[in-house]
Amino acid sequence: MPAEPIPTIWVLSDGKAGDELQCLGVAERLGVTPQVRRIAPRPPFVWLMPRGPIDPREAPERPGSPIAPPYPDIVIASGRRAVPYLRAIKKASNGRSFTVFLKDPRVGTGAADLIWVSTHDRLRGDNVLVTATSPHRLAPERLAQARANPPAPIAALPSPRAAVLVGGDSRHHRFEPADITRFAGLLDQLATSGVALMGSRSRRTQSSLDKAVAEVFSRHGGWWWDGSGDNPFLALLANADAIVTTADSTNMIGEATASGVPILIFEPHGGHGKLAAFMSALRQQGAVHHFEGRLAGARYEPVDSTPVIAGAVREGWLRHRAELGLG
Repeated sequence: MPAEPIPTIWVLSDGKAGDELQCLGVAERLGVTPQVRRIAPRPPFVWLMPRGPIDPREAPERPGSPIAPPYPDIVIASGRRAVPYLRAIKKASNGRSFTVFLKDPRVGTGAADLIWVSTHDRLRGDNVLVTATSPHRLAPERLAQARANPPAPIAALPSPRAAVLVGGDSRHHRFEPADITRFAGLLDQLATSGVALMGSRSRRTQSSLDKAVAEVFSRHGGWWWDGSGDNPFLALLANADAIVTTADSTNMIGEATASGVPILIFEPHGGHGKLAAFMSALRQQGAVHHFEGRLAGARYEPVDSTPVIAGAVREGWLRHRAELGLG
């Protein structure tokens, strides 16, 4: 029986970390190290996206174009700016490249051969795959390796250990002074109960929130990442007995479910119906709980949609190859 073909893959985005990491996660689960192609459209073209044309400066025939041939078997893209470029690749490759878009492209189901969306998005169609959580790079093997080789500051902490993942203001949430005080107070209660704290900030964590959390960690001998070196996100998830996370990032929460440990959610001011639906779906799986300053919940089967998405990409590409007469 002939071996299954290994595709060549591009990951296409405007460089936004969240979008690119999701695409990389899917490519890696396909067993492929992809080429990363980043687009940078200028005004006024960027203002017209996702519906408008690509920036002519980045057209396939232009020197240095991020979408210059030879074209890959599969293109995995994310971010609204990537939508017209994905269409351009499809056209320039004479339809040979199998196109994948992660998240709602905002232009309907014709944006790609296969589209993935989360359950809280409305887009549905024959070529739309829906899962509860987003794709990520937290493969079980990587988590196991990080668990077996924790950084020294984490290894030094006693159990139980809580990983504290702090976001910040977003489109739908904002940390007002009262939220910061409340969050710090709940973390203080958790640490006082005998739970060791370890955690990290994000790019969106404002200084007042960062300072308040760092003071709690300092008081209780916890380890708060100082921002130097690589973000310890993987190590934190892999070595936690519970995870405390803020509600402003569905990606952060979804990635945390790959750990299989209880996730305790702190909600600042704001909220949105889509976020509430997302949280409700994970509550039903026993993954998330409201953070009340103490441990709650039990371990569960890790939630990981990435292999499901990667499997759908592979199946779609193989069908596409067959339709093109390539076997």
